[in-house]
Parts: sequence; C-alpha cells; structure tokens
Amino acid sequence: MFLFRRFTSPLPGPPRFFLYLEAALLLLLSLSLLSSYTKRYPLFNQTDSSRYQIQEEVPEAIDGQKGSSNQTKENTNKEGVNKENANKENTNEENIDSGNKKDSEKKFIKWVDFTVTAEAMDKAFRLDLDTCLSEPHLNWIELLAYLGARYGGDFSRYKASDLDQLAQKLLNGESMENLTKDLKYYSYYEEAYTAVLGGMVGVFREEIPAEQAPPTEESSPQESDSSLQEQGSESPLTSPTADTVWVTKYGLKAFSPIAKGFPYSDFDDFGTARSYGFKRQHLGHDMMGQVGTPIIAVESGIVEALGWNQYGGWRIGIRSLDNKRYYYYAHLRKNYPYQSNLEVGSRVQAGDVIGYMGRTGYSRKENTNNIDESHLHFGIQLIFDESQKEGNNEIWISCYELVKFLRQNQCLTKKVPDTKEWQRVYGTGEKE
Repeated sequence: MFLFRRFTSPLPGPPRFFLYLEAALLLLLSLSLLSSYTKRYPLFNQTDSSRYQIQEEVPEAIDGQKGSSNQTKENTNKEGVNKENANKENTNEENIDSGNKKDSEKKFIKWVDFTVTAEAMDKAFRLDLDTCLSEPHLNWIELLAYLGARYGGDFSRYKASDLDQLAQKLLNGESMENLTKDLKYYSYYEEAYTAVLGGMVGVFREEIPAEQAPPTEESSPQESDSSLQEQGSESPLTSPTADTVWVTKYGLKAFSPIAKGFPYSDFDDFGTARSYGFKRQHLGHDMMGQVGTPIIAVESGIVEALGWNQYGGWRIGIRSLDNKRYYYYAHLRKNYPYQSNLEVGSRVQAGDVIGYMGRTGYSRKENTNNIDESHLHFGIQLIFDESQKEGNNEIWISCYELVKFLRQNQCLTKKVPDTKEWQRVYGTGEKE
C-alpha cells in the first residue's frame, strides 16, 4: 500500500478517494484469506460448542479407546465394520494423520529415574517377608511406591521412620488406597517400580540337598506346578542330582550378577561419559573383577541376544518372563564367553551361570580385548511398550543400589572338571 500511495499521489497526502480504495482492497484480501483458511481447517468453521466437543474427544482418541474426532462410535459386528462411518467422507490425509497421532501418543511410561536406595529396598523387603503369611501382607513395591510419591522419586530424602510409620498404619487396618488417595503420582511410581522389581520377590521353588528338606515339602524335580512355572521356576540349565529335592519358598528369588566367593569392586558410574564410537552416557553398572569370574542370571528369563557387539564385546541379553526387564551382560571373556549350552531362545533360571567376566569390546573386530580393565557391564532396560526396545525411547536405569541390595543373595558355584565352565550349587538361596 505504501507503493500504491507513492505512485498514485505525488502530493504530500493521498486524496480521500484512494484511501477508501485502499481500505476496500484490504477488506477483500482479508475475506479471501479467511475463506481459504476455513476450507482447509474446518475446525475453525465450527460453533464454539462443537469445537469444544471435538477437543474433549482427543484424549480418548489418543488412548485408543475411541476413534478420531471425525468418527462415530465403533460398530461391534463380527466383521468389525463400522457401517455408519463407511458412508462418511474422510480424506486419506485425515486418516493418515489420525493414525499417526494414535501411534505417537500412546499412553505408557516413557521415563523412569530409579533412585531407591539399597537400605529402603531391604527394609521394605523385610516387611514383605515378615508378613507374607499374615493379613495384611505388606507388599514391598507398594511400600516403596508410596515413599516415591511422597519424595517425588528422590530417595536422598529417605528416612527409615517414614517406612515404619507407613507399615504401622497398614497393620492397624488402614488401606493403601486410602493412604494414597491424595498422592497424585502414586500409580506412576507403583507401575514404574513394579517394572524394575516385579520379578525379584515372591514364591519360587528351590533345589536343596534331600537331607535338609522338611518331609512334608519334598517333591521330585519332575513334578509340575503351573503357578510356579509362570514365575520362572522352569528346569535349570544344569540338571539336578538324585540327592536333591525341590521345596517351595517365599522370598528373594533374584541373585547378584556375580557368583559367591568371587571378589569385585564397583561404584556408581551410571550416566558418566563414554567416547568410543561417539560421545554418550554410560547406561549400566560396571563391576570390576577377575577374568573368568562366573556371571549369574539375576532373574529367570529367555535369552534374546547372544554374540558380538563392538561396544559390549561378547554379551548376553536376557528378557524377563513378564517382558518388562531386559538384562544386559557385556565385556565377557575372550574365547569362552558363555555357558556351552546357551543359545538365543534358551530359557534360563535365576541363579544359573550364564557366562564369564572378561574385557572384550570397543572393536569392530570380533573376539578382541580392547577394554583396559576386566569387568562386567551390567544393565537393566525397562520396557513398557515394544517400541521402547530399540531406538530413541529406550529406558535404562541406574543399577548401583539394586546390585547392593542383591548382594545378600549370591549363588555358590563350582568348577566343572576338565572344562572351562562353572555351574551353580543348588540350595544356596538362603541369605547370609
């Protein structure tokens, strides 16, 4: 408009006619742009009430409980065809956009900062164990989730008295539901801590020397118990002897990743810098020890990864039976990293020897020792949705405090004659 005025009115001020003309042109241009915009984005053509109705439906569409905002309620016929929507006009662009929205905004936990201390875990576990045969039975994960909600996940604020007070309230008849009704994020911490600790305490079967078993609890290894098998009590890698029996117990059924009697040192190194290949954070816990130290399956599960990785060297990946945890054991021994009967798809039992400490990795060349100090890199990945297994959505947690807690349950092993292997000695699940 400045140019229009300059060339049409050489006088100091524009004539009134051109001012009116200018205003008319601006009005026409504005109406044209608005018409084009509302055709492209129909939402802005709606009345206020209809616009709010659409916005209210968005969370349900994201949650996957209903279709997108331009869809009607799903038809429940056998073919799964929505006859009412079949006659509605929907562009390909709208359908694609709706599908992408649902996929990208699934409701599952996308981050966990696990700061629970070994002290808090041990005290909560003892309360769980002490009440396992009584009512109410105090669930250790619920106890920790309550504290997590109170502390905002920061267990540097932990005081044993807080746990004592909570336990007393529950034993006096108060319900966890009532105690947590005003804790906004209790459900989040319960789900997150269940993902971390869900396979570590409960009912399990243990093989012990026959002379140590109460006569009423004796059973043969061939007997099956479906409820126990679901919790990971399947046949171990190493076969039991005739001098052993199976007994049912309740308690800590997860093990330290380092076999009993083998020294190691460690410190909290989660998140420290690493530079091989590219700059990144250390997403695990390093446990320094001697080459050949037997490495133990922390929890029962299925071998998901086995072989060479340039960062981890010889490594093993085991998925828990509930699919929530992926255990990563890396930098295993050169030439003989694994138990000989281990392969992808193998089912392992908590406490089994699965491999041996080494210093392999940091090389594209297979079977190379490029790690300066022999150690086990132990990592735990949480998986709330399979899309988190690989890529930018991975959740790795700090294991330092958890390893401290598990040290009370180390598995005894013995050397297999004339081989480079070790195997577990059964009946060693009792705490020291």
